[in-house]
Order: sequence, then C-alpha cells, then structure tokens
Amino acid sequence: MNGNRVIYKWLGLDGVAQGWKKNVILLYMDTSILDKAIVFAVNAHKGGERRGKGFPYIVHPMEAVAIAATMTGDQELLAAAALHDTVEDTDVTMEDIRREFGERVASLVTAETEIPIENVTEEESWHIRKQAAIDRISAASHEAKMVALSDKLSNARAIYRDYLQMGDKVWDLFRVKNVADHEWHYRGLARALSSLKGTFAYNEFEELISKLFDKSGSR
Repeated sequence: MNGNRVIYKWLGLDGVAQGWKKNVILLYMDTSILDKAIVFAVNAHKGGERRGKGFPYIVHPMEAVAIAATMTGDQELLAAAALHDTVEDTDVTMEDIRREFGERVASLVTAETEIPIENVTEEESWHIRKQAAIDRISAASHEAKMVALSDKLSNARAIYRDYLQMGDKVWDLFRVKNVADHEWHYRGLARALSSLKGTFAYNEFEELISKLFDKSGSR
C-alpha cells in the first residue's frame, strides 16, 4: 500500500446539542509505516543521550523526520529519516530494518549509514570516513539525498546553537577539533547535496555553513 495515499471522507456530523449540523471533510493519511519506524527508533535509541547535548538521542532523528517532511510526504522516506542512525549507533542490523520495513527503507538507511574502519581510532579514520560519506551521498538517489540532508541539517543546527554560546570552543566538543576539517566536511556535504538547492532545508543548510565558516559572516 502506498503510504502516501490520501482518503477523503464526507461525514455528516449531527451537532444538535450545539444547534448546528454540517458536512466536513476528514483528511486521512496512512502513516502506519512512519508510526512503526518512530516506535522502533525510540526503542533502539532508548537510554541514549545526544553527545554533549544533555537530551535524549531520539530528539535528533525526530528532528530529521520533521526536516524531511518539508521536502516530501513519502512515508517510507520519512520512516528512513527516523531510522537513519539505528544501524550505525545501536545494536540494530540492516537485516532487522529490511525485515521490518522492506527493501526500499533499508536501502535509504544504508545510504546514510557510515561504514566503520577497523583497527584504527575514530580520529585516525575521520577524514577517510567523511570522504566516503560525501562520495556515497554524491552518488545517491534523490530520495536518499533528502534523508541525508535531513540528518546533516539537524547536525548543523545543533553545532550553530552551540557556536552561538561557545564561539570557536565549540570545536573542542568533537574528536577532530580543527575548524578547517569541519569546514571541508560540511562544504563537501553541501556540494554532494546540491541537487536539493531550492528546498527550504538546503537553503538553511547553506546559510548555517556560511554562518559557521565564512570569515565575512556572523563570525
């Protein structure tokens, strides 16, 4: 069933007690797969804290869903936004996602899942992992790019909020602390996601990158 299918029903509501009677349109959308994905993500991230933020981790994927919804009403795509960190950051496997949500959602989550590099520290593998992510997003489908942008914009918002309070000390919150490295990463993401130019989400993403990194901006 297409999760984006909308059913219109004419209902006659008898409002005798209030002295009125009229017909209204009830707009119904099947959100079952998104509802299931949100519950699944809540359980997967249960007890997790967003690093350095002091609030539950699930807030981030829920923000990603809200961002994705500004670009599409596709319920499977919104479900993927809710699930995008479950394989990377919890015990959930891609087979779990595929079994519960189907191949399309699994492929969207795969495109947004970072591939770990063994036998090196996160700091040592940072550039390799981030370049691989940029390359993966560049080659991804339009749909997968929407999921990726939803995640990256949520991250950029969080960084900018911290930047307004901490200034350049914000970069000390990260394992890689050189601001030039983060600028390289985010400008690379912006290029990889440039096919989404014109959306509110992409425009905000570009604006936040400018505010964080442009010497002539708000810095």
